[in-house]
Amino acid sequence: MFCYLDKLEEHKVGPGVIGKYLGSGEAMNVMHWNFDDKAALPSHHHAAVQFGYIIKGAFQIDIGGEKSLLKAGDSYFVPSNVEHAFVAVGETEAIDVFSPARDDVPPWKNQNKY
Repeated sequence: MFCYLDKLEEHKVGPGVIGKYLGSGEAMNVMHWNFDDKAALPSHHHAAVQFGYIIKGAFQIDIGGEKSLLKAGDSYFVPSNVEHAFVAVGETEAIDVFSPARDDVPPWKNQNKY
């Protein structure tokens, strides 16, 4: 199966935060993100572990109380059920991989299943 980023539906996840659902299998799902400068995802947690890679821009990230400024080329890992939050520094583009696959955040459920 192939996935073409320019053909995927955009989902406004919050002010200045657009997600595109790249797909999922039983073990994982993948999101592509675009954040406007200073756009944020507030502190939250989920059962899935999360790995992220910053393509462009930067994030001020708080993972379990540990804060860091990560830029393009950097990555992060969020353990299961650990609080985490993101604030974009400049226009930021990133990829997140969740395992096991999440279906708890509409409109993610049942999209682009492999």
